[in-house]
Parts: sequence; structure tokens; C-alpha cells
Amino acid sequence: MVYLVLGLLLFLGTHSLRLGGGSQRDALFLRWGEAKFKTIYALLSGAGLALIVYGYSLAREAPIVLWVPPAGVRHGVFLLMLVSMVFLVATYVPGNAIRARLHHPMVLSVKVWALAHLLANGTVAQVVLFGGFLVWSVLIFRASRRRDKALAVQYPVGRTGPTVLTIGLGVVLWAVLIGWLHGVLIGVRLIG
Repeated sequence: MVYLVLGLLLFLGTHSLRLGGGSQRDALFLRWGEAKFKTIYALLSGAGLALIVYGYSLAREAPIVLWVPPAGVRHGVFLLMLVSMVFLVATYVPGNAIRARLHHPMVLSVKVWALAHLLANGTVAQVVLFGGFLVWSVLIFRASRRRDKALAVQYPVGRTGPTVLTIGLGVVLWAVLIGWLHGVLIGVRLIG
């Protein structure tokens, strides 16, 4: 569990430099320069992710069960994951209305993903992992919205074509994830 917690602190910590309005990130960026900042950021994030994967794999060997989710929860989790995948795709498709309305769909994708996985899993390691990401995403989303308001950030109006594309690609990503990719990456098959 120690590796999992250290990994979360390192990974989420590096991704939290904008929590205080971005002053920490800006100060480090100015002090180190772009190349050094990005290199250190990538190395720390990568190390954090590696520790999360290692720590979680160790915790899965001897799980401590807090609760067993009811069977019906699975359907709700699948629906939440569909929303999460659409939000994720909305991050990258320019001109879609989802990004125009929500402003930070990547963070919302993480929030919905973490909530879905908290509902579907009940071991201590899962609560620490998904609960950590859920708390982080709530804090980051609030900080990002406050920063946008303070800087009077304007997001372009979304268009129908890119929005339909976003939803379609999100559905495809979701289908690939639940039908195949989750089993390959995580070792847990969701369907079949």
C-alpha cells in the first residue's frame, strides 16, 4: 500500500501545480526553463505512475475487502464510463459543444471515471486509488474554473459536426474499452 500512496502523491502532486492559481508552476517554469521543467515533470509523473501500477498490483495480491458492490451497480458503472469516454474525447476534438460548455472535459472525465470505479470496487487499495483521483479531480476542476473566471477566459462556441464526432468517437472508445482493452491493460475482462 505504501508504493500506491507514494505513487499517488507523486503523480497527483505533479499534476496539482496549478491548484494555487498556477504560481508554483510558473515559478518553476521560469527558474528551470521549458525543457528542464518538462523533463522533470515527465520523469516525476512517470515515476508516480509506475509506483501506482506497482503498488496497486501488490495490493491486488492480498485485497482487504471493505464492501462488495451489488450486481446491479455494473450497469450504472458502464453508463458512467460511457460519459467519461465522451468527456475524454471532447478534450481533443476541436470545436465541440461539450468542451465549449464544460471547459475542462479531461478533468471531468477523470472525475466520472474515478466515481464509477469507486462504485464498482470495494477493496482498500481501490478506495485509495480511485478516491485519490476523485478528490484530486474535484479540487483541480474547481481551481481551473476559478482561474478561468479570474482571467476572463472565453471558450469558442461549439458546433454540431464536431460535437456529433466527439460523441461517436467516445462511444467507439467506450465499446473498445469494455469489450477488449480493459482486459488487456488491467487484466479484468468486463464482458464475456
